[in-house]
Amino acid sequence: MKTFEEEVRLAAEALKNGKVILYPTDTIWGLGCDATNQGAVARLFKVKKRTDNKSLIALIDDIERLKDYVKIIPPIAYDLIENAANPISVVFPGGKNLAKNVPGKDGTICIRITKNEFCKAVVKALNKPIASTSANISGDPTPLFFSQITDKLKNSVDHVVGLFQDEIKLPKASTIIKIELNGQFTILRP
Repeated sequence: MKTFEEEVRLAAEALKNGKVILYPTDTIWGLGCDATNQGAVARLFKVKKRTDNKSLIALIDDIERLKDYVKIIPPIAYDLIENAANPISVVFPGGKNLAKNVPGKDGTICIRITKNEFCKAVVKALNKPIASTSANISGDPTPLFFSQITDKLKNSVDHVVGLFQDEIKLPKASTIIKIELNGQFTILRP
C-alpha cells in the first residue's frame, strides 16, 4: 500500500500529464483533471460520457487563490465560503485562467475551496485547480462510496487513487450557491 505522500505525487503527476483520475474529494468520489488543460477536460467529458455544455467544478486549495480564477469576486462570497458548515461550491459570474471548456456556456465558473487534506495536497502539488465531477457515467446514479463506482468507469480513467477506498462516511454533494455581481445569491442545491 502506498503512503499518503506517494498517492499525492502519483495523482499530481497524472494530472500534470493531462490524465483523468478517480479520487476521493471532500464530498463524494470524483473524476478529475487539470482545469487549465483543454485536452484533459475534453477527455474527462469523454470518460463521463457527458456533453460539454455542462460546467465542471474547479477545486482549489485556498480562498486566496479565488482571485487567480474568478474575474470579479463579490465580497459576500468570502463570507459565504468562510461561514459554510458543509462543503460549498460557488458559481461566479466569470472565470479566468481556466481551460475554455470548464466554465458553463454562460461564462459562469463553479469553484469549491476543498478542505480535504488529500485534495488540498494534490492541488498544491499540481499548482492548478482540478476540474471535478462526480464519479459516474452521465445519467447514472451518483455513487456515494468507492465500492459503488462501476468497474467500467474505474477502467476508463488513467489513475485510481488508492487511499480511502474502504472508508464509509456520510457523503453528500456540496451545496451550490450562485452569486451575482451585485452580491445577490441563489441556492441552486442545498
